[in-house]
Formats: sequence, structure tokens, C-alpha cells
Amino acid sequence: MSKNLLLLIFFLSGIQLIKAQEIKEISIGTVHQIHSDQLNEDREYWVNLPESYLQDGSSYKKYPLLILLDGNAHFRSITGMVNYMSTGYNGNRVIPEMIVVAIQNVDRRRDFTPDKIITVRENTSGGGEQFLSFLEEELIPELDANYRTDSYRILFGHSLGGLLATHAYMKEKTLFNAFIAVDPSFGTWDAETMDQKLEAVTDQTYQRYLYLATANWGKRNIRNRDRHVRLYESLHSKSPGEFPAKLEYFEHENHGSVPPIAFYQGISTMFDGYGISYRDIESMDQLLQQYQLISQRLSNDFHPPEYLVNRVGYGFLQSKNPEEQAMALEFFLLNTQNYPESYNAFDSLGEAYETLGDTERAIESYQQSLNLNPAHEHAKKKIEILRASK
Repeated sequence: MSKNLLLLIFFLSGIQLIKAQEIKEISIGTVHQIHSDQLNEDREYWVNLPESYLQDGSSYKKYPLLILLDGNAHFRSITGMVNYMSTGYNGNRVIPEMIVVAIQNVDRRRDFTPDKIITVRENTSGGGEQFLSFLEEELIPELDANYRTDSYRILFGHSLGGLLATHAYMKEKTLFNAFIAVDPSFGTWDAETMDQKLEAVTDQTYQRYLYLATANWGKRNIRNRDRHVRLYESLHSKSPGEFPAKLEYFEHENHGSVPPIAFYQGISTMFDGYGISYRDIESMDQLLQQYQLISQRLSNDFHPPEYLVNRVGYGFLQSKNPEEQAMALEFFLLNTQNYPESYNAFDSLGEAYETLGDTERAIESYQQSLNLNPAHEHAKKKIEILRASK
């Protein structure tokens, strides 16, 4: 058999092996259904979980909830951005990890318009309040029951979805804490209607965060921008204190192109300062003040992230300066206070005590780590070594 023939047989067999390989799919979410008594219909929603959600030792973690209107249009792009911005790729952790839920449309004109629109032909508009009741009384309770959600909830909407998000923001009561309204369609809110809605706003509204994006509509741009600016400035003037909101104009984006970039800008603005580098933390007071500012802006208690505090603690612990080594203990203790179900937090605390020569407390910390995770071999070995050295 010739050498060329052997090579041909080898090449063809390789092709067969490639064809025989199993093709695996990459999943970014799961599909669910819920029957809504509020809407008298079944509704579909998609869920994307953070990368850490199913990791070993993460069962204590709870996550903010991000709900997307027009979910079929925005689910793929926004889940990608959220995951990239929160999971630490290239050191990029500028927002918390989140559970992203995308609502699929049935009748968006009906669901996203809070007021009945009078037209020559009959239409289905004006069901916005009922749709919000579906979100708050049916969907969110189901999500809270089935996932490890915390109480911070963000609503994202574009166009008519942005109209509904703005309406929900201005209500006296809502389960949502923050809103990203992208180029909301205020065409049905004439000056009189907008003034009526502004007059009804209470101080409760200003306990929430609003990011309002407006796009370039070309020849119709002035009217579009004017509506957004008028609402924003009116809300600002009524704010009893510092106005927790931002209006941003995207001159180079149109109504259809603006959602992804506006979401990125909006979520970054909302969590401004969350992604501070461990290298920039010089003291406990600085760290606490950083996250107090974020908590005040968002009217919610955001603890310094566990991974960040752990990294800062090890930075001080590895110092040759005894005073800085002692400072490390403060950071590890903070993590055990904020994340008392984290076995890793207590394992790190054990290492700090061990480095500082406090054997008894090191053993206690390692034991607590082992109690939280009986399979944690590092803590088990450390306890054996430290007990044997006494």
C-alpha cells in the first residue's frame, strides 16, 4: 500500500471521527411558564442564572433580580453583558451577579400602556396596571419561591416597555427598587397628562433609582428629547433631597440601536463604585464608606463583596509589616459577619489567626468552616496540624 494511500485513509478516518463526535449545546437559560390569574392567560419567561449559582459552596448566596420587558429582544444581549460585568472575567466585576428574567410578549400594546389610548379603531391599550400586578403579585413571588433572590429588583424596559417602567417608578408603591427606561414612548403623555402624573408623585418614588436614556430620532428628535427632559427636570425639581437618577442622551444611536448600550451605561451608572479594585483599598473605613455611598444612592444595603474583602485581607496578611498583618484580621472578620454561611470566609479567617499566632482561634475558625462544608479538606488538615502542634 502506497504512502499516499495510507495518508488518504488516515485523513478520511479522521473526518469520520470528527463527524462522530458529540455536538454539545451552550445554554444561556431555561424556559418556564406561569398561569396568570391577573391576565387570564399563560405567560412564558426565560431565566438566566449567575455562574456562581450552582457552584460548590455558593448555596448561601442570594442575587438581585433583573426583569426584562420585551424579553425575546433583549435576553441574549443583556444576559451576556450582566455575566461579563459581574463574574470577574479580566478582573471585570463592576456590578453584582444577578438573576435575569425575560418576559415574553403576548400583547405588548395592552401590557405596556398604563393609560387607555383613544383611537378611531378599537385597540387593546391600557392594561399596564394589570400587567404590573402580574409581575408583582404572581411572577416575583414564584421567582422568590424557586430561586435564591434577594429583595433588590430592577425593571428594564425599552420603548413602550420604557413607558411602563417609568410609570412604575412614579407609583407610590412598587416591589421594584430601580428602573432602566430606554427611550420610553411618551407620545401618549401630553403636557396635561404628564403634569397629572407628576402631581401624584410622592416621596416614595425618590427611594428608587431611575436611569432614563433618550436616543436620536433625527427630524423628530426635538419632540422626543423634550418629553424626556421635561419629565426628568420636573422629577428633579420635586425631589426632597439628592435626586437618585440620571438622564443620558445618545446622539449616535437611534430608537432601535440604543437598548444594549443604554443598558450598559445604565447598570454601570447605577452601581458606580461597586467595582473598586482591591489595590485601591487602604483601610477598613475607606472600604465601608465606599459601599455606604452605593447603599445610600440605591436605598438598599449592599455589603462589600466577599471576594473583594477576601482579596484585600490577604494583601495585608502577606505584608511584612506587623501592623498591616493585624489589619488583615478586620477584613476577614467583616466577611464572616456579612457572609456567616460562607465556609471560605471562615477558612480565610482561620489562616489569618494562624499567621498571627493565635492557634486556638485559628482552630475555632477552621472548625466553623468545616461545619459549613464537611467536605472541605483544607480546614480538616489545618485542624489536625494545629492540634498536633499544641
